[in-house]
Formats: sequence, C-alpha cells, structure tokens
Amino acid sequence: MVLSDFAIKRPVVAIVASLLLIVFGVFALVQLPVRETPNVDVPTVSVRVAYRGASAEIVETKVIQVLEDQISGIEGIKSVLSSARDGVGNVTVEFVLGRNIDAAANDVREQVSRAIGRLPPDAEPPVIQKADSDSFPIIFSAITSAKRSPLEISDYVERYIRDRITAVDGVALVQVYGFRKPSLRIWLDRRALAARNLTVVDIENALRRENVELGAGALESQQRNFTLRTARNFETPDDFAQLVVAHGAGNYLVRLGEVAKVEVAPEDLNSVFRMDGDMGVGLGVVKRPGASTLAVAKAVHDEVARINQALPPDIRMFVQHDSSEYISETMNEVGIAMGVAAVLVVAIIFLFLGTAQAALIPAVTVPVSLIGTFIVLWALKFSINILTFLALVLAVGLVVDDAIIVLENIHRRMKRGEPPLLAAYRGARQVGMAVVATTMVLVAVFVPVMLMRGTVGSLFTEFAVAMAASVGFSMFVALTLTPVMCSKILRDDLDHGVVARLSLRAFDLLKAFYRQTLNVGLDRPRAVLAGFFVVVAASVGLFLLLAKEFTPIEDRGAIMFNVRPPQGASIEYSDRQASTASEVLHHYVEKGEGLSVLQMLMSPSGGNMILHLNTWSKRDRTAKDMVGEIGAKMRRIPGAQVIPILPPTFGTNFGGGTQVVLGGNTYEELRQWRDMLFAALRENPRISGIRSDYNETTPQMKIHIERDRAADLGVSTNTIGQTLQVLLGSRKATTYLERGREYDVILQAATDDRQTPADVSNIYVRSDTTQKLIPLSSLVTIEELADSDALNRYDRTRSITVSFAPAPNYPLGDVVRDVERAIRDKLPPEVRYTWRGEAAEMKESGALMYLSFGLALVVVFLVLAAQFESFVHPFVIMMTVPLAVAGALAGLYVTGQTINIYSQIGIIVLVGLAAKNGILIVEFTNQLRDSGMEFRQALVEAATIRLRPIIMTALATVMGALPLVFASGAGAEGRRTIGIVIALGVSFASFVTLLVVPVFYLLLARRTGSPGRIAAELREYEKTHPAGVAGPGDEDAPSHQPAE
Repeated sequence: MVLSDFAIKRPVVAIVASLLLIVFGVFALVQLPVRETPNVDVPTVSVRVAYRGASAEIVETKVIQVLEDQISGIEGIKSVLSSARDGVGNVTVEFVLGRNIDAAANDVREQVSRAIGRLPPDAEPPVIQKADSDSFPIIFSAITSAKRSPLEISDYVERYIRDRITAVDGVALVQVYGFRKPSLRIWLDRRALAARNLTVVDIENALRRENVELGAGALESQQRNFTLRTARNFETPDDFAQLVVAHGAGNYLVRLGEVAKVEVAPEDLNSVFRMDGDMGVGLGVVKRPGASTLAVAKAVHDEVARINQALPPDIRMFVQHDSSEYISETMNEVGIAMGVAAVLVVAIIFLFLGTAQAALIPAVTVPVSLIGTFIVLWALKFSINILTFLALVLAVGLVVDDAIIVLENIHRRMKRGEPPLLAAYRGARQVGMAVVATTMVLVAVFVPVMLMRGTVGSLFTEFAVAMAASVGFSMFVALTLTPVMCSKILRDDLDHGVVARLSLRAFDLLKAFYRQTLNVGLDRPRAVLAGFFVVVAASVGLFLLLAKEFTPIEDRGAIMFNVRPPQGASIEYSDRQASTASEVLHHYVEKGEGLSVLQMLMSPSGGNMILHLNTWSKRDRTAKDMVGEIGAKMRRIPGAQVIPILPPTFGTNFGGGTQVVLGGNTYEELRQWRDMLFAALRENPRISGIRSDYNETTPQMKIHIERDRAADLGVSTNTIGQTLQVLLGSRKATTYLERGREYDVILQAATDDRQTPADVSNIYVRSDTTQKLIPLSSLVTIEELADSDALNRYDRTRSITVSFAPAPNYPLGDVVRDVERAIRDKLPPEVRYTWRGEAAEMKESGALMYLSFGLALVVVFLVLAAQFESFVHPFVIMMTVPLAVAGALAGLYVTGQTINIYSQIGIIVLVGLAAKNGILIVEFTNQLRDSGMEFRQALVEAATIRLRPIIMTALATVMGALPLVFASGAGAEGRRTIGIVIALGVSFASFVTLLVVPVFYLLLARRTGSPGRIAAELREYEKTHPAGVAGPGDEDAPSHQPAE
C-alpha cells in the first residue's frame, strides 16, 4: 500500500497528520451548533383571520376558501390544513423539507395581501406566523400573583413580558393561556333600550360618531406652527357611561349608562390556565422551524431571569416545563455511553494483546477518528445532535477494527523473526487491501442513507455521514499512524506477560477447536448450507412476526392530556372537569413521580394538560409504565374525556399521534363515512381513544329571516344581522386609550339576556320606513339543532380527521393495517383518505428503509466486485448479511423490541459490518493461493490465521454497542433498539461467518483468483513472448537507435 509505505518512510509526517486532525477537529467541535436532532421541522406558515360574530359556515366560504385559492399556487407546498370556527379561521401551510421558512412566509404574505380585498370588510386583518398555530411549545412558563386578578395579570403580561419573550432569537410565537385581554365591555339592556325607543344600531352609531379623534388643521405664524386635533373625551368607563346616545322627550339627554352597564372586563372568558390548581397566565414558547431547541431554551431562561428581576413583588414567573431538559439529559447519557464504550473496547484489546503498550496503538485510533469526524460535520454545516452522538458511540467499536487488523498482522510477522520496521512495512502492506476494502464497504453502506428523502432522510443523513467519516479516518490512521507506532513501540515478546500468556493459551485452544470444526464443515458442506437456509427462513418468519412502528415510545419527561368535555359545555364546566383530572395527577406529584401539573383550556370545547415528571433518575417508572394506570383513572371521570398522550419522538403538534383524514364533497357524506369507520374501529380491541374533529353535538340555533315580511315592515336583512351579531356575538364598536395602549370597545347583550331562545325573540329593531321598533319575533323563526363547532379542510377539500391510538401493548403497524382493512371493507370505494401523524411517517420511512437496504446490498456487492475483480467473491462475502440480520431480528424478538427507524438503520449498518469478516477470510485466502498453497489448505489456513483479528474486531464492535443495549434514562428506548441490533447481529454473524464463508468459498470460488492474477499473466506473457521489431505504428516495440 502506497499510504502505509509512505508513512513508514516518513513517520513524523504520519504523526503530524493525526495531530492536525485533532487540532482542526477540536476547532470544528466548538463551532458546531448543538440540537436534539437534525432539522426535521416542517417549514410551516399559518394564517389566522378573526371574523367576529360569523358562523363557521360563513368563515369557511368567505374566508378559508378565499385564502386557499390564493395560496395554493405557491411553490413547494406539501399540504394545506384549514379550520373554520365561529368567529375565526386558520389556514396552516406545510412546505416540503428544505424550503426556506423566511422565503415561504414572504410568499404566503404576498399572496394573502392579494386576497385581502376579497375578504369580508368586517374581518380583521390576517395574522401570518412562521409556525403552526397549534405547534407544541418547547417551554411552558407560568405567571401568577397573590394579589392581582387574571385580568390584571394578563394586562401586565401583554405590556411588559410577552413582547420580550417573543423578541428572543429563535422564537416564532408565544402562545398565551388563560389570557384575559382587557376591553371596555358595554353590556346592553334590551329592555332599557326598548323603553327609550333605541336599538343596538343607534348605540353603535353613537359610539362611532362621538368617540373620534380628528385632525383639525393647523395654526401657522412666522415664529411657530401648531397642529390641531380634537381630543377624545372618553378614556374611562365613567366617561363612556356619560356618552349621549339620543335625545328623549323634552330634549332629555339619554346617556349610555342608562341602557347599558359599562366596565373594564375581558374580551372573552374562554381561556383558563392553572398551575398546580392556582389560576394565572401561561406562556408557551414555540421555536422557529430549524432553530435549536437548546439555544432557544437557554435564551428564554436568561430572559426570564432578567424579567423576574424587574417584576413587582407580588408577581412571579416560573418555567414549569422545558423540553430542552430531555435533550440535555439525553446528550449526557450518550456522552457517558461513549466513554463506557471506549473503556470496554480498550479492555478487550488489552485482554487479547496482553500489554498496555500494545493496547495503546489501536486505542489511539479512537480519539483521532472521532475528533476528526467533527471536521466533516462542520464543513457540511451539520450539528452535534443525539443521532450524530449515537453514530460516534457505535463508531467507537468500529474505528479500532482496522488498527487491530494491521497491528495483529505486524505482530504475527515480528514473531516470525522480522525486525519491527520491516514487519510494520510488510505487515501493513499485506493487509492494506483488506483494510481499504472493509472501509469502502462500510462507507458504501451509508451512501443510500445519505440519498434518502423526507423526514427519515433528514434524520439519518447526519448519522450516516458521521459514521462514514469516522470509519474513513480510522482507515487513514490504521495505514499511517498504526504501522509507525508498531515500528517504534511494539515488541515481539508481547506474549510474555501473565495476561498475555493466559489469553494466548485460551486462544490456542479456541483456534485448535475452530480448525477441527472448520474441517468438519468443509467435509459436510450440505449440512452447513441446510443450517444456513434454516436461519434465513427463520429470519423471514421473525420479520413477519415482529411488531412495526415508526419510533419506540420514549420517556420525554412529561405526559400530555387532551381534555374533551361534552359539546356545548361552558368554560366553567370544562374548567371543573379539568380540575378534577388535575387532582388525580397531583397524586403523582405527591408521590414524587411528578413535579407540577399545568392545565390549559383554550376554549369551552377543551384543552390540554401536562404532568411534568421528575427527572429520570429520581423515579422508578417510565412515562410508558405510568400512562396506562393514569389513563384508567381518567376514564372513571364522568362528564369529560381525558386522553393521555405521550409526546412524539419527532414532531411538534399536540394530538393523538395517528390520524386518518377522510376527504369528500360534503360534510354530510363525510359524517356517514366517519360513523361507519367508528363502528368498525370500536369493535377492534387493538384500537383506543377513537375520536374525530367533527362533532355534530354542539347545540346551535339557526335563525330564519322572513324576508317578505321584513321588507313590508321596512327592516333590512343587514339590520337584523347586525343587531343579532352585536347582542349575541359581540361586536367591536370603537376603541379607547389607556396608558398608551389601545383597547377595544365591545357591544354585547348582558349575560342574562342571551341564555335561552326566547331571549332572541325579545330583541327589537327599527323600521326604516316608520321609525318604529319592531320585535324580532315577528320577523324571524328559530330552529334548534346540533352541529359541529369546527369545519376542517385538507388540501382544499372538506375533511374529517379520525384520531386514535394503539391500545397498550399493541404495535402501531398492526393498528394501521386494521384501519386500512376497515376502510377498504366497510366504506364505499369513492372514499379518499390520507394518513397523518406517526402512521404517515411510519409508512414513508418503511418504504424508504427497505429501498435503502436493497440499494445498500447492491452498492456493497458492486464495490466488492470492483475490489476483488470478481463477481463470485462478493457473493461469498455477502452470505454473511442474512446471518447478521437473523441475529438482529432474534435479538429484537427476545428483548421485546419492534421494527422501527432505529432498528432499520441498524440493520442497514449491519450490511457493512457483516461483510468485514468475510473480506478478511477471502482476501487472505487469495493471497495464500497466489503464493502457491493448495486451495483447501489455503482456505483453512487463512480462516485460522484471521480468527484472532475477526474475534477481536467483533468483540470490539459489540463492546462499543453494549452501553446502548443497557441504556437507561432519557432517550434510552431508541438507543437500546439500535444497540441490540448491532450487538446481537454482529455477534451472531461473526461466529457463524467463520464456518459459512469458507463453505461458500469452497463451493463457488475454486476457479477464481486474486485481483492481481491478470497482471501476473501479463508478466508471464511478457517473459515468454518478448516484443519484436517495431513496425509502423507499434509504439510498444523497443527502439533500435544506437545508445549515446
């Protein structure tokens, strides 16, 4: 090998090269950002339009559809989700991964601005945010006060806290829970209005007419100029109460306070926040897509600390739940695993080589290769995250393999009497081809992973690059620094120590046993083949038997709860039911398993709760162990559905994890399909928590206007609608200023006047022709009905989303198959459905992983074919892959794990790891055959000689993965899965390979040769067929010009 030859001849250069890797690696390390995972946040832009007083149907047709039509042409849209509720519409645009969030937001902003002219004039301006309005916050904080009311706390938060948190770098939006926005509420008394011959329209017109601030021109002189304006005279509730709204008999002035109660009160009371039962205001910090959770969380913590220093004594701000704690704890656990893996690997090397001096040589490869990897990560603008850390943990056991192979071969030659320098020179050259081959195979395995698209591709590209870079640097170190160190510090008497003698004695016994077993196997190849095919068949059965899911259920330090009271429930009722559930959760706080309980109701129709768990080391049970018990207790709470939800491993939204979206033309047909699907799913014991986002049980009243009668009496439809909107739905009439901030002045009927259908009939409107008051009961009829409080759409189509979760101990893959079977068998063929949530990710990742696995097999086979100049040798070597997969699947089955993205990526890695041992045996067999040794003798001798490095490298790999197998704490579930796959797959494949590869080589490779055989043939031809006299155009013929 040219590289090892150069290193032996220029040892200082080899040492300097490794030192430079360390220097630049440390520099790159401090520059790399730290985050939980590679950026898999879907670029999301949401548009919110408030349309006070409008029904969900009106919002859908006049707001949502207008926005969807305008937005749909933007480039790079993945999906569009819309929701219409009474008084508000939301459109969430999800873009494909990789789309720049700023550019996407600008595109949405531009298109929305073009649609504003087609929105209803009473609709508020659209609010555009670079995040999903339903995104799950990374931090929850609580603001409480022992003296102030929620209204006063809300005003303080709005003035002094919210904007400061929003301004933190990386924060997309701040969700506010329990917020009571101050406003001037004018509670109209319909009886007092009627008694004074007034209507709602009269009051609204008076407010708009009198509460104005207008420019009145300017005074100009030669010395000074004055700008004139008419000042507002209405700044307090008393000022508004004195507003003259009409002139009565005898020029009596009718004032607003006579027909309404005027007070400062919240705009609405439909949001409640409680921390451990105490009412306050909560803030949920949502990070920008692509921002680092750790960096944003630290910045928010720093800002909260500064805010607390300036708060009044009676107000305190607490950070109650921080997702970055899970990330930090996971990173610490992975770091510890890396250290433990390094210690175990070095211990194995020492056990086999017998002296610390010899163990030092391959051990040096670990820091050089791992630190050098950071250079590649930095150059590609990647990050330090859980997956790149996980790759480095696995690499600890891999990067020493090449050095072990070189070291073991050099030591073997030294024992044969060669001087250290010569042994290092010849030994590194002899195994150089095998080292390069094994490295290229491992790197080739990760090429398909790097080419993967979607969420899984984004997740594991950095993992694959980190693994490939570390292995590549280990090859460089093995062929440069390792032979140099061997030539300088390695001695031929390494087996004189006590440990070395014991190790050597044990290994001699093992080698004798293996030689005997190998000869038996070569004598009975059919038996070995039969065993091989039995293992392959068993692995197929295990694959079909194992449960499938997207990711293992991880303990992220919290349990979420979705609170769903009956449709039509009041906010007071919902708050009581949530508080009952909160009392159940406080039992776990008292036991020390939980730290706090957050209760967040965003509307009367429900909200969410969070049980913030104690740190992982301070509790005996995982969140998964607790959630079944808590769910059983929640099911015993009457009058509300409280569904426990474990936060997803990857993802940002509240929800039930798995959803199937039914699309159709009308909500009536969608409702029928939903009911048919519900009936099928409820019979399935594997499925729990079945619900939908369309619940037609919300009590509603539909008012039918008798248009002909209204026209006869001189009452316009607009007057009727405006009156109903003001009295029953509330309406912003004007604004007022208080301490530099502008607040809304809102008209609405008093609570007692809008409780029953009869209250609607007792409202009066004015005739435009007679100017008399006419009761609304003579103009309208009222129909009571039940309908959904939300109308949802998916990709511009009306939709109903059915959410569910697998029952305890049932895998997601089986549940998804059951749901698809139910849709296929029970629903009509015209049904359109789309998966969302974990099911969609699982289906996408499964297809990509299978494709990547197949592509990895093809790439590795072709790389080996190019290196060995044969299509037979790669086939022999690749026979180790089914054995490795079988060992991995058996390990998953025995330990109760599942097929998920962690186990799938581990199996892909096994393709390269399994081939390494076969490469060593085939390469050395070819070398011995080239030296003239008989075919079978060369095969037995090569396998026996390579037994020691094969066992050493296999044990080093297993020891590197062992800390993952026994992982605990934050994020242990995913680490444990990939650790089991690597450890058991390599263990089984390495030992069975020692028998299977020689048998396949014996049967298939007898007529093959080494890659250099053609060159050797050409040399023989050159000797036996000397070149003749040059003819015309014969450039290879020797020249006959006389010598000078």
